[in-house]
Amino acid sequence: MSQYLFSYGTLQIDKVQIETFGRLLQGSPEILPGYRLESLKITDDKVLKRSDQEYHPIAKATGQAEDQVKGMLFEISDEELAQADEYEVEDYQRIEVEFVSGRKGWIYVEKL
Repeated sequence: MSQYLFSYGTLQIDKVQIETFGRLLQGSPEILPGYRLESLKITDDKVLKRSDQEYHPIAKATGQAEDQVKGMLFEISDEELAQADEYEVEDYQRIEVEFVSGRKGWIYVEKL
């Protein structure tokens, strides 16, 4: 079964996609309302090695419609969604949301 995964950060990087999923993902631009991006310092060595970035963006809910996060909505398999869960550090949680277009999908946001 296909899943939709929204990325506003390192899952858009080719190297991260290859090392996480074994392939480049296909997707389309999408916008998430009611969130803003902040920075999160990453300490997980595996994630640091894949992304080559010490700070990753993290989406935080604001509830304000004017706050928006732009990114890519990728179509992936159930197995690839589990692989994405393994990649993300414990500061993130995966939730299902509705995007500006009306499509629904998974996104990693700040863990509450």
